[in-house]
Amino acid sequence: MSESEVALLSRMWEQHMRAPFPPHMRGREIHGEDMVLLDADIAGCVVSTLSGPLDEKRRKVLLLCLAAVEKVLPSIDDEDSASEYYEHLRDMAALAVELGNAGARQRPPGPASGADSPPKPAGRGQAETRSDRGRPKPSHRGSQPPSDRSA
Repeated sequence: MSESEVALLSRMWEQHMRAPFPPHMRGREIHGEDMVLLDADIAGCVVSTLSGPLDEKRRKVLLLCLAAVEKVLPSIDDEDSASEYYEHLRDMAALAVELGNAGARQRPPGPASGADSPPKPAGRGQAETRSDRGRPKPSHRGSQPPSDRSA
């Protein structure tokens, strides 16, 4: 994973966070894709990429999202700079995929890295992944290791 590519993705993420979501895209579907969820799914994967290598599930979600954004881009009108917004989203997703592929090649075999890390706080745009839709969210209660009670 190149330091400069991570820095570029970080700058792109900062730009994305400053960009307003195109209001007319709320509640809108294009070619069967919910435009808010597409934004949220890619954003969540980008944040995960910036935190470390993507696990296989997130990498697959990101690849699906990249294909979806490529599919809808030609049909997005330019009201409220929506096409520019989604082009930037696509570019972030493509870079995150590249970084994820590089991370997967560099990752040693064994358990997924970060499995023992504490949960990260949710940021703007983080949402359930496409495969999680409709499933109840798991409780984070009990996700911390038990305290040492032998003392």
